[in-house]
Amino acid sequence: MESIRILGTGSHLPTKVLTNYDLERSGLDTTHDWIVKRTGVSERRIAEADETTSDLAYHACLGALEMAGRPIDDVDLIIVATITPDTCCPSAANWLQARLGAARAVTFDVTAACSGFIFALNIAEQYLKNRTAKTVLVAAAEVMTRTLNWKDRSTCILWGDGAGAAVLGLGTEGHELMSTHLHTDGARGQDLLLPGGGSKTTPITHDSVDQGLHYLNMIEANLSFRVAVRGFMDGIKEAAEFNGVDIEDIQWFIPHQANIRMFQHIAKSLKIPFENFYLTLQKYGNISSASCAISLDEAARDGSLQAEDLVCLPVFGGGLTWGSALIRW
Repeated sequence: MESIRILGTGSHLPTKVLTNYDLERSGLDTTHDWIVKRTGVSERRIAEADETTSDLAYHACLGALEMAGRPIDDVDLIIVATITPDTCCPSAANWLQARLGAARAVTFDVTAACSGFIFALNIAEQYLKNRTAKTVLVAAAEVMTRTLNWKDRSTCILWGDGAGAAVLGLGTEGHELMSTHLHTDGARGQDLLLPGGGSKTTPITHDSVDQGLHYLNMIEANLSFRVAVRGFMDGIKEAAEFNGVDIEDIQWFIPHQANIRMFQHIAKSLKIPFENFYLTLQKYGNISSASCAISLDEAARDGSLQAEDLVCLPVFGGGLTWGSALIRW
């Protein structure tokens, strides 16, 4: 039977590496050991000054198209998940379209913070099911390091830059996207907030800059930790229940790369072997929407994912947003 298929994946990371030891030497009140213990992050990638979100997405998309064996002219829809677009207008997807030369594609952005990749997969799924698109290119890309106050230890140690991508189609070949599941809670949007840049703070003023309104803020970190853990676990349970599988039958969990302590807690609570979590946060940090997409591509390319493996992608992010996808590899 025909079903939604992932035909190829790709990812791209900037070459510049910022280690915990670099942060120590910068004068930030932190140490390598403290950061690793609290987050699991050892280093992260930093985009060059002239690199944009669409630049990172471009390279990830080329990798996905090559793996899928599809030319860019086959793509009739491009969706970019990001909270750090090149510009507010045009969208990052428009800039990406121009760079790729995808003249016949329709393009738009999705804003769902760290859950963005799964939200974009869900939208691709609807277009393919309705047969209003035949080939969809999904990219998740972020330049998070430009949203950070590098004097704020609670945020700047976590984030990095990068992009991941996937090509999807309807058919019998490729990896089956069995389901996607989305949830939002706007009443909790203050928990992870990037205040500047929207209509609340436009135009940018000296006062808005002095107040730090253009930096990413994490409010009530301990409460957010508990809410995020619950969101991740609910996403895993929902994907398993919807598809009639037991959680213990899922070979891999490739989550949004948030915090190692979260996944240790989730593994213990759901009785999942911790080694079944595929993690890249130690070398890339948290790349918001791109984390899950990058990790999926790496797992596909390093041989971790084997034929018929069940792969769950649980996510949680600002908005609040959360959800999951289940793939039969």
